[in-house]
Amino acid sequence: MPDVKTNFNQVINRHNTGSVKWDFIEHYLQLDGSDLLPMWVSDFDFKCPPEVQNALHSRVDHGIFGYSERDDHYYQAAMDWFAKRHNLQLKREWFTSVEGVVPGLALLIQMLSNPGDAVVIQGPYYGSFAKIITMNGRNVVENPLTENPQGYQFDFAQLESCFRQHTPPLLLLCNPHNPTGRCWTRDELTQLMTLCRAHGVTVISDEIWADLLLPGQTFTSVLHLDKDCQEQVIAATAASKTFGLSSLRISNFLIPNARMRGAFIDRLNAHGLDVFNALSMTAATAAYQHGEAWLDDLQRYLAENRRWFEQALGYAAPWCKMTRAEGTYLAWLDCRALGLDDDALQQALIHTSKIAPSMGRSFGSQGKGFIRINLGCPRQYLEDAIRGLAKLTP
Repeated sequence: MPDVKTNFNQVINRHNTGSVKWDFIEHYLQLDGSDLLPMWVSDFDFKCPPEVQNALHSRVDHGIFGYSERDDHYYQAAMDWFAKRHNLQLKREWFTSVEGVVPGLALLIQMLSNPGDAVVIQGPYYGSFAKIITMNGRNVVENPLTENPQGYQFDFAQLESCFRQHTPPLLLLCNPHNPTGRCWTRDELTQLMTLCRAHGVTVISDEIWADLLLPGQTFTSVLHLDKDCQEQVIAATAASKTFGLSSLRISNFLIPNARMRGAFIDRLNAHGLDVFNALSMTAATAAYQHGEAWLDDLQRYLAENRRWFEQALGYAAPWCKMTRAEGTYLAWLDCRALGLDDDALQQALIHTSKIAPSMGRSFGSQGKGFIRINLGCPRQYLEDAIRGLAKLTP
């Protein structure tokens, strides 16, 4: 185990806290989860940084929770964070805020497309992308990523074909990519934007995983690209994945294009989304101001979790292949060698392995035969998962 000051090995009982991951398996997955190890929802099983806890205690002790707005500290903390961690210079006027990335994406889909329009996503894709596209009366058009021993890649020829055939106004990007863990390079993003600009496609980039990188990796935002590209992109960020604040919902949608930004602010106001949770802002501000050392520790722990899990998998369940990743704490596992269809695979995982993963089919047609495992947990849970997977054989 690397030199980590925070005790991420501590097992914390999350039952009876309203946790979706631990308390609502039966509700969401329609199965009895009382004896299952939950490795499905992408939140981690660690306490948030102590500096964030202290800031929240102080704010609660104040005792008044009237209408609240983002102050100078909120903006400056985020801008300083991205400048230092990612060499990304953000402008305060770019910021718009929504209670959560997915709600903001849904509002932008409504704003930037019409019912019946196509919206392009890359499969395997985060399932909520497809949900908010279809439930808003738009059509999902898949630009499947191609599998490669070095990780998944864009299929640019197929993407251009999508653009010509469906004339979509929007493409949803995920960077780093959920579920595969790819971090798209500047060259890849530049090629993507060249195509999008040629076909008049606006890119909304979900960059909520940006801070959770593996050693030696860097994150390139669509906002790192040339100014001409910035006029056609929106980047979604939040402190929630980084610091374990998923239920303290506040996200930032960074919109350089002034016309687009004004239209989005009007839409937020039209929905009455102009007041923000005081505790959410307190937590995000404290995390960005004081959470760097804690995050460095977390990254080392997660990297060691991934190294250990992949090695253990090779011994205990060699039929299961783990996709190479550059970021996130998610493991995208190829289980096709078992020769099971997805229903049978799920039953084997539940009844034999005693694991509740995210089934790959929920990530679109490219996810069939795969599962997604959450590595953001104490090592004990990974050991339990390996013991469970070892019980399955082709």
